[in-house]
Amino acid sequence: MITALISDIHANIHALTAVLEDIERRGIKNIYCLGDLVGYMPFPNEVIQLIRDNDIKTVQGNYDQSVGQDLMACGCDYSNPKDMEFASRSLLWTQENITAPNKRFLEQLPPFLELDIERRLVLLVHGSPRKNNEYLYENSQELKDTAAVLKADILICGHTHLPYYKLLNGKHIINAGSVGKPKHMNPNAAYVAADITNTGIRVEIVQVPYDYEKTARAIEASSLPHEFSQLIRRG
Repeated sequence: MITALISDIHANIHALTAVLEDIERRGIKNIYCLGDLVGYMPFPNEVIQLIRDNDIKTVQGNYDQSVGQDLMACGCDYSNPKDMEFASRSLLWTQENITAPNKRFLEQLPPFLELDIERRLVLLVHGSPRKNNEYLYENSQELKDTAAVLKADILICGHTHLPYYKLLNGKHIINAGSVGKPKHMNPNAAYVAADITNTGIRVEIVQVPYDYEKTARAIEASSLPHEFSQLIRRG
């Protein structure tokens, strides 16, 4: 069964629309989202509405939690003080511009989802099974430690904005990358198509071109930090 895995949309409605169109074109019916619907881009309400319209099961990301609960910090881990300042401004902007029903939607998102796919236990989280803001990079010690104690057969996560598939200690680890704020050094949106059967797993990392200039110009027309537009253009 092929499942589309999307993550880290970060209020980029143009990227999300292009990805959902690509998923539909491929005939994929099952879609799950690993969280961080909001933050950084100026379309939080539009993104949430599209997720709700398509009834996409979603786990709560660190940004979703901070916006939904009106927290003072986004849970981001930036070593650069300027990046942390920008993230805080983005959080405040989102909290001020999101609707009350959408804020409640984010607040009520589950911290994880457990699925049974072809007799395999699948765990979906945003960051890691321990924390929604823990980065599980492909070659990190944190990922090795997680795989060593993981009870699920398959772990699906996001948060790093870098997609990958890895087999560790007999555990399948899939990172869905980022739809709306990729860090793979090009502006294409990214998601994962995973074919999970009882005999094996095939993972395809999909990149989708979209009109990122629309998003960049919308950022520059808003009171969000204009530096975010360059992140979108660069990927």
